[in-house]
Amino acid sequence: MILEATDITKSYGDLTILNGVNLSIKQKEIVSIVGSSGAGKTTLLQILGTLDTPSSGNLRINNTNPFDLTSDGLSGFRNKEIGFIFQFHQLLPEFTAYENVMLPGLIRGDSKKEASERAIMLLEKIGLKDRINHKPSELSGGEQQRAAVCRALFNEPKIIFGDEPSGNLDTKNSQELHELFFELREEFNQTFVIVTHNKDLAKMADRTLTMMDGNFIS
Repeated sequence: MILEATDITKSYGDLTILNGVNLSIKQKEIVSIVGSSGAGKTTLLQILGTLDTPSSGNLRINNTNPFDLTSDGLSGFRNKEIGFIFQFHQLLPEFTAYENVMLPGLIRGDSKKEASERAIMLLEKIGLKDRINHKPSELSGGEQQRAAVCRALFNEPKIIFGDEPSGNLDTKNSQELHELFFELREEFNQTFVIVTHNKDLAKMADRTLTMMDGNFIS
């Protein structure tokens, strides 16, 4: 298993957000998580992605418990093992598409030449060959999200988490983004866990898990 979460809880005072969640994810799986607002989907995703800590429970990603690491160790682990795609692309507006994509490599310590070559390769692979020197404001919404996907892929993470990745896109761009996830799964053996309200994406996934009141339901 790439990811194993056991009895994950999250509470804020008397308010329980997650109630003993268990989840196992295999390599190359695409898993969608659905449910109404307030069900705990985003909180769970933030904990699985190590952006938040659980109140109790255990998490292992690629045989490592990230919460056992030091602060610097966790930052390094997150940079190497985990990718993120958010509803809003989170690209830095002052940088071009390829400069945005190469940032994880520079943070990791790659040379500028190495990072630049990989960024350009990824952008070309997903159809942005002619847009690599454009800043986010010069890209369409679909192009911005594709650049964000490249950034998430840069360090060859074991797993990519998506929080409503197509939530800000029109129907055509949503469909293209969803198809891209499956192409990347085949090419890079990539694993995805995606929180979504998009019924079409949920149906395409290998598994669809529904959350209600802080846990999965049958």
